[in-house]
Amino acid sequence: MEQQQAAPPMQQSFFTPFNVITGTILLMGMVLTVLRFTGGLGAVTNLDHNTPWGIWIGFDLLCGVALAAGGYVTSAACYIFGLKKFHSAVRPAILTAFLGYALVVLALTYDVGRPWRLPYPILVSPGTSSLLFEVALCVMLYLTVLFVEFSPAAMEWLGLRKARTLVMRLVLMLTIFGVILSTMHQSSLGALYLIAPSKLHPLWYSTYLALFFFVSSMFAGLSMVIFESSLSHRYLHKHMDHHHLDNSNDVALGFAKAASFIMIGYLFIQMIGLAIDNDWHHLATGWGAWYLLELIGFVALPALVYAVGVREKNIRLIRWTSVWVVLGIIFNRLNVSLVAFNWQLPASQRYFPSWMEIGTTLFIVTLGVVIYRFIATRMPILYEHPDYQED
Repeated sequence: MEQQQAAPPMQQSFFTPFNVITGTILLMGMVLTVLRFTGGLGAVTNLDHNTPWGIWIGFDLLCGVALAAGGYVTSAACYIFGLKKFHSAVRPAILTAFLGYALVVLALTYDVGRPWRLPYPILVSPGTSSLLFEVALCVMLYLTVLFVEFSPAAMEWLGLRKARTLVMRLVLMLTIFGVILSTMHQSSLGALYLIAPSKLHPLWYSTYLALFFFVSSMFAGLSMVIFESSLSHRYLHKHMDHHHLDNSNDVALGFAKAASFIMIGYLFIQMIGLAIDNDWHHLATGWGAWYLLELIGFVALPALVYAVGVREKNIRLIRWTSVWVVLGIIFNRLNVSLVAFNWQLPASQRYFPSWMEIGTTLFIVTLGVVIYRFIATRMPILYEHPDYQED
C-alpha cells in the first residue's frame, strides 16, 4: 500500500488575535497623535486650569514610574545584596524598566504644551530649586543608566563582544547609581503634591508623601517583576531556557516574601502619618471609606495573601496576587493625582479624562507591550546566550 504523503506545515496567519487587536490600537493611537499635535491639548483632552495634570500624568507618569521600579529593585537584590538566585530576573526587569521610563518620556511629549522645550530646564536654564527639575534630571539620567544596563543583551545579539565586556565591568557602579537616582525621583514624585495642601484630600496629603511613594515603589517593582514573569512564562515560554524556567518559581517566592514585608511596613508608615496629621476623623466619611478600601483592600489583604502563598509555596496564588498589587498601585497613584485632587469642587467641575486621553494612554501601553515582545523574542532576555554563559 502506497504511503500517504505528509501534508506541508501550515503557515501561521499574520492576522492573529494579538496582531489584529494591537494593530487596531496602534492605528487609533497614530490618529490621536496627529490630532494632539495639530489641534493642541484642547482638541483631545478635558484638562483645564483647575486640573492641568490629567491621566497622562496620573497613569502614564506616576503609575509608569512606580511599576518600572522592578529594574532598580532586582538589580540591587542581585548585584548589591549578592542574591544571585534572582539573576534570571534581572534582564527582563531591566527591559521592563527601560521601556517603562522611555514611554514615560513619550507620554510627557503629549502632555507638555510645547514638548520641544522639554530639555530647556536642564540644558538652557536649570531650575535647581524646583522639584520638577530634580525629577526631570533623575529620570533623564536613570533612563541613560537603564539603556546602558540593557545594552549587553543587544551587544550579545549583534556579536559585539568587546563592547559587551566593557559594559559588564560597570554593572555594580551602574546599579548603585541607578538605586540612588530611583530613590530620589520616586520620592520626589510624591513630594510634588506637597505644594497643593488645599487641593489634595487630607487622607492622601501628608508630610510623608515622598516616603509613601518611595516605599510603595519597592513592592510595586517586586510585584511587577512577578507579573511580567508570569506573562513571559505563559506566552513566551518557547524563548526561555531551562535556567529561566526553573528559577521562575524561586523568583516569585523570594519577591513575594520581600513584597509582603515591605507592604506591612508601608501600612505602619501610613498609620504614623495619620497619627501625626491627626486625620482620624476623616475615616468616618465617604472619603475615609475610599481610603480604607485602598489601604486594606489593596495593601493589607494582598500582603497577607502573599505571605500565605509563600508559606504554602503556592506559585499560582502569588502570581494572581501580583496582579492585585499592581492594580493597587494604580489605584493609589490615581487617587493622589486625580480622584482625591480638587476633592472640594462640585462634581460638574471635576476632571474626567476624555476618550481620546484614554485611547492615547492605551496606545502608549500597547506600544510598550509590542516592543517588549519584539525584543524578548529576538535578544537574549529570557535565556542565556550560549557564547557568553561563562562570562
